[in-house]
Amino acid sequence: MSVTGAPSPAKWNGMHIKESILKSIWFFCAIFAVIVIFFIFVFLFWDAYPIFLQVGFWDFITGMSWNPTGNPPMYGIFPLIVDTLLVTIGAMAISIPLGIGSAIYISELAPARVKAVVKPAIELLAGIPSVVFGFFGLVVLTDWIRVTFDVPTGQTWLAGSLLLGIMALPTIISVSEDAIACVPREYKEGSLAVGANHWQTISRVIVPGALSGITAAIILGMGRALGETMAVLMVTGNAAIIPSPLWNMLSPIRTLTGTLGIEMGEVAIGSMHFHALFGVAVVLLMITLGVNLIARGILGRIREKQMPSGKKRNKNALSCAMDRSGWLGGVRNVTPWIGAALLTGLMFLFSRAGAAMLTVGVVGGIATSRKRLSSRLVQKIAFALIALSIIIVLVVLGIILWDIISKGIVNLTWDFLTQSPRDLGRAGGIFPAIVGTLYLVLGAIAISLPLGVGAAVYLTEYTREGTITRIIRTGADLLNGTPSIVFGLFGFAFLVLYLNFGVSLIAGQITLALMVLPTIIRTTEEALKGVPHAIREGSLALGATKWQTIRRVVIPPAMPGIITGAILSIGRAAGETAPILFTAVVFSQRFLPTSLFEPVMALPYHLYILATNVPNAQANQYTTALVLLMLVIAIYSVAIVIRHHYQKTLRW
Repeated sequence: MSVTGAPSPAKWNGMHIKESILKSIWFFCAIFAVIVIFFIFVFLFWDAYPIFLQVGFWDFITGMSWNPTGNPPMYGIFPLIVDTLLVTIGAMAISIPLGIGSAIYISELAPARVKAVVKPAIELLAGIPSVVFGFFGLVVLTDWIRVTFDVPTGQTWLAGSLLLGIMALPTIISVSEDAIACVPREYKEGSLAVGANHWQTISRVIVPGALSGITAAIILGMGRALGETMAVLMVTGNAAIIPSPLWNMLSPIRTLTGTLGIEMGEVAIGSMHFHALFGVAVVLLMITLGVNLIARGILGRIREKQMPSGKKRNKNALSCAMDRSGWLGGVRNVTPWIGAALLTGLMFLFSRAGAAMLTVGVVGGIATSRKRLSSRLVQKIAFALIALSIIIVLVVLGIILWDIISKGIVNLTWDFLTQSPRDLGRAGGIFPAIVGTLYLVLGAIAISLPLGVGAAVYLTEYTREGTITRIIRTGADLLNGTPSIVFGLFGFAFLVLYLNFGVSLIAGQITLALMVLPTIIRTTEEALKGVPHAIREGSLALGATKWQTIRRVVIPPAMPGIITGAILSIGRAAGETAPILFTAVVFSQRFLPTSLFEPVMALPYHLYILATNVPNAQANQYTTALVLLMLVIAIYSVAIVIRHHYQKTLRW
């Protein structure tokens, strides 16, 4: 950019007005997330209010029977809340030891070449659509549970917990690994310098130092499990009962999200049953928002600890030292028991209770006699358990991919990709579903990308940390943690019914856009923050305006990060089912939509109906799952490649 001289007063006033208008636009984009959260609350409470008025909020959440179609109808959701918590607890029992062990391996033990392979594999696990997880669980996992435990059906609490545990793993691994990587290297070097071995340094210095971040990872993983709809709906049996006895993991259960997914599509609009389902959504939203607020609070404390101010850093260093010598030191004492939980779960699943009890005895013996073992032997055992955790994660990923690919590729032909479905999806192809998915994704990204980039520009370039910024970021974080089925209900209540869009392409596009908006805001904000401040100052010193600096100096180098965020959002939108369940899709349609106000087919919904409602369609089920998987993984792979290219080539 060239600067030829000082602008005239008229030109200066014009530039000032333009800057003010642009700042107002970016502010509107930033505050949009807060407005959306407000509208979601308003519309959910508005539609739930009649059931709270008739039954009472306390009786609604503590009632022991959910039978809204009975005579008289019963609207107690306590069994649904208990089942939701049980399946989440089971999922956490599986994902916490595996996730933390994998994070330690990737951050501290893996060679660079292994890390370069393992980390993208974990990210690919995050990219598998939930309906594909549900399909795998329905076809493979539930059948394995039925045969292994000799029960009438494999659709049980155990199946739901196993599947949700796998789905929560990428969140726990990624956030935990980031927290471990943020522990100052001086701590590690100091520990090694005074004679501690590698495992002692990990267990007594690095893990306690990252404990807040690991806690946040667990809470975020819990939020992921609480908000999942399609996978639990397909594998838990959907019986609104509390297991008897309470620890009977082979009992069918029904979660809050599953109830919404099953019943909302069949309920009469305006009936008390309709309002009761919105009451369920309100309770679900309150639980997940509470979990996300706790996680946000913990992550805020981590950021405060990482502030480079002298007194705060010294205080936190002292606090960390006290923690390490105090109760946090107890963490290392439970490490063998984490290993015991890991091995016991595996042995119980594969070899029944006898082997599991043997494992408890062996690892328990190690725990109680650990002081008698040499530190070198303890390190070998610990590293073996950590390696076992990452191996299990990769094997699970391999099993899922192999099952889908090996059985789906048989039927994958050009005709399958280019023809319309016939005979309820048992024959023909999935062309309208592929095109409908692309329509939904492209519309969603066209709406969310300018809003998300504008919000990130405002948060990064036009304001400093303050009350408004915190409110906007909190709104975006809460929007990010909102379950996808809640977005679906909001789209149904606001777009389909209130604005009278009907079940249509535009309703689905807007709903998906709201869902991916926080991802775009976050990734764009991080990309803009990565541009050195000195470059901005240099541009302003040469006479460029604020907007000229942002447009010509800041955004170009941040573009790879912005593109990555957009691609990740496209991948998520392409794989989601719950947000479009009541807003946009139909199962079968021979022709493509000709207007935004017509419904469309979509791959996730087509797979869900094929898997749950159409018998003798297994060949097309697997091939549809494979096409959806290939589409999403291809999108995520592009994002990973761009990120690696960006990390290698960009130097400041």
